[in-house]
Amino acid sequence: MLTPANDAFETLLRAQLPESSFRPLTPAYLEEPRGRFSGQGGLLVAPRDVEQVSTIIRACAAAKVGVVPYGGGTGLVGGQVLPEGPAPVILSLERMTQIRAVFPEENVLTAEAGAILENVQAAAEEAGRLFPLSLASEGSCRIGGNLATNAGGVNVLRYGNMRDLCLGLEAVLPDGEIWNGLTRLRKDNTGYDVRNLLIGAEGTLGVITAATLKLFPRPAEQGTALFVVTNPSDALKLLEIAQDISGGGVSAFELIHRTGLDFLTKHLPDVRVPFDQMPEWSVLVDLGLPVAMSAAGILENIFEQGLDAGLVTDGLVAQSETQRQEFWSVREHIPQANSRVGAISSHDISLPLGAIPEFLEVAGQAVSALGKFRINSFGHLGDGNLHYNVFPPEGQKKEAYSERRDEIKGLVHDLVHEFEGSFSAEHGIGRLKTDDLLRYGSPAKIALMRMIKTSLDPHGIMNPGVIFSKND
Repeated sequence: MLTPANDAFETLLRAQLPESSFRPLTPAYLEEPRGRFSGQGGLLVAPRDVEQVSTIIRACAAAKVGVVPYGGGTGLVGGQVLPEGPAPVILSLERMTQIRAVFPEENVLTAEAGAILENVQAAAEEAGRLFPLSLASEGSCRIGGNLATNAGGVNVLRYGNMRDLCLGLEAVLPDGEIWNGLTRLRKDNTGYDVRNLLIGAEGTLGVITAATLKLFPRPAEQGTALFVVTNPSDALKLLEIAQDISGGGVSAFELIHRTGLDFLTKHLPDVRVPFDQMPEWSVLVDLGLPVAMSAAGILENIFEQGLDAGLVTDGLVAQSETQRQEFWSVREHIPQANSRVGAISSHDISLPLGAIPEFLEVAGQAVSALGKFRINSFGHLGDGNLHYNVFPPEGQKKEAYSERRDEIKGLVHDLVHEFEGSFSAEHGIGRLKTDDLLRYGSPAKIALMRMIKTSLDPHGIMNPGVIFSKND
């Protein structure tokens, strides 16, 4: 049974930490982007180093006070707020922002967990290297949160998700013990992989305080194109052609549906959509290539082969960096346009690539049978991750259909499960999807996860209610 972070506990903690570690608790720390959860009050603490984090966790473990790790607050499943229960310690990593070291010759960078993703990208660029994780929230999300949720983004196809981009971690475990696993080694077969246990654990097994990250050579040539395809099946065939022609140089392969373009035109008219007539389906292809390879030439070759195979009906290859950014602006603003419309139910799903066309057809028919809903399915086709969002009929608001959210979500997630996919591709479980984990997760895996959680965090102080509901 947890106890609150009350005045007595605050007095105890203040005796062990400098005054600069304590911050006023503003509403921003109690909110999450979708407004599904509102956090209650608590004690906000912003440590400066790993030793201070250890002091906080030791005190919380001794007093059985819950801890909610807080990064950039950009998570979409409610993992950064605690809506109910005893008031927790909100442990913000916002002061731990140092880039501790860069090793360009090793393609390695060490950053503290509070470092903003955009700043890590900039530090890599300054060293002539690339840190490829790219997200819509990269100007505010933090490395610790990226690791805790195993973040993905647009470049997973080529570089992998956050788990693939991390060599080592520094973390504070639930008893306050500091684990220094900041290795720069790429081979180290010495027992269980504690790093990968903590990555994706959403702060339930400890607090990540720093990481050694993989860097890559910066592509000498980059190119982007928008191709019109007849259907998702043809898009997948085009992906195969693009990978073959570019020698694996495809960094991103994004599927775009006409509904998303229509939303953009209506709600974000300043975003230029470069089609005179909106296509039913299109793909955004991004290449990163070495010296002496022409990105524009390869994209034109992809188009020609796609055209000859009957996969592509039209296309635009960016002729400048400005135009390349304009193409990406279309894809990056689709979520913002979605927000303006207001989805009844949003889904972050992944499927085997070959199952995607049939899933989209079957799911579209099933959702249409429920009513005249609009569907915007788009996202990272190259790695099988789609954002499948269901909207109210034209001229109506999502609030009028709020009682149908669970019905729609259940239908979509049931179909995803039938197609051997995942109901959470890159956003995690948080507090939003704990019931889904129990419904669709393997009983053996869930039992093992419970054993790990209980073993490492016997008092349940670490991010209570995340992944497993407090009532489970």
